Amino acid sequence: MKSIDLEHYLTALLKPQKIKDFTVNGLQVQGCENIHKVVTGVTASKALIERAISEKADAILVHHGYFWKNESYAIRGMKHNRIKALLVNDINLFAYHLPLDIHPTLGNNAQLAKIFNIEAVEPLELGNPLSVAMQGHFKQACSGKDFSQLINNTLERECLHIAPPSNKPIKTIAWCSGGGQGYIELAAEQGIDAFLSGEVSEQTTHIVNEMDIHFFAAGHHATERYGVKALGEHLAEKHGLEVLFVDIDNPV
Repeated sequence: MKSIDLEHYLTALLKPQKIKDFTVNGLQVQGCENIHKVVTGVTASKALIERAISEKADAILVHHGYFWKNESYAIRGMKHNRIKALLVNDINLFAYHLPLDIHPTLGNNAQLAKIFNIEAVEPLELGNPLSVAMQGHFKQACSGKDFSQLINNTLERECLHIAPPSNKPIKTIAWCSGGGQGYIELAAEQGIDAFLSGEVSEQTTHIVNEMDIHFFAAGHHATERYGVKALGEHLAEKHGLEVLFVDIDNPV
């Protein structure tokens, strides 16, 4: 598959032009023209690039790429080493951030809903079809302890659970993968029982205690493995590409 054709397909599928982001979505570093093998992963780190080189991949597809808003324009140090490795080995780098969070079937949040069996999924930001955070409900209510254990078993990571004083059962839930903890207040205002994200902030505890909502932080990396993995599997099925998902462990 030509690299330009893969970019056109991903643009049509993920529609990056529809959502304002703080990074470049699409082909970030151009490599070889023909793509047969793709390595997918969460972040375009040195470790992932080295694995792609060892696998003789033609392209890397990630959720976290380069060229973020407000970062230095200079290509030096760590950024230089990463980009040099890509260029020397003629490897294409494709990155999709928010477009991969919000895709209705392949996105990080859609995949979390799937693995946790969340039903009636809809935007947390009411009336916004491009809402990054989502909401839904479980078929049966569960305790905070039971859901915490489910997260641990499913993501293979010990989550942080902050329970409200009421420790109420959880029937409704909102979530946002990665660093989406800022949406907890919006969820609480809508009377939702629990909020799940990747990270936690200092003020999260106070929101939990004062607005009666459970909070679960399951890891930025851990909650964002599933979108890029699903996207890679889709490309393999749709276009016959050889795709390998590489999970570079990250405790954050």
